[in-house]
Amino acid sequence: MKIKMSTVAVLAILLPGFARGATLSDAEATFLDQLVTASVVLEQRCDGYEVDGSGGVQLGARLLGSPEAAMAMIDAYAAAIKARDGESYDPGKFRPEVLEAAGHTFRRVRTDLIRNPKRACADYGEAGVDSGLLRRY
Repeated sequence: MKIKMSTVAVLAILLPGFARGATLSDAEATFLDQLVTASVVLEQRCDGYEVDGSGGVQLGARLLGSPEAAMAMIDAYAAAIKARDGESYDPGKFRPEVLEAAGHTFRRVRTDLIRNPKRACADYGEAGVDSGLLRRY
């Protein structure tokens, strides 16, 4: 019997205790919040900002203790995006708690960006620059 990966992701959201039972640490939650916020700024095409990949890893390393931990969170976020979109992803990198937290942040930031794009792009974009996840172009 073959189960689609999106089905696994849905079950992981509905049954987080069975899927992994973990919660995000404060540092992970902070980094993920900043990572998702920066990605929404880019997704909404806020003018003047682009990704700063090395800055993002440096921020994550400062918050999480190592570049490897930062990359693991970035990979978990990437897996969450793929799971949400119904694409195949590496189940070893998927963390249901990342999918859930990222979804909350994504909806909050995207709503702000839709309601007041000029102000929100500036606010969130500059926050991304200050954290090192984004840079101005």
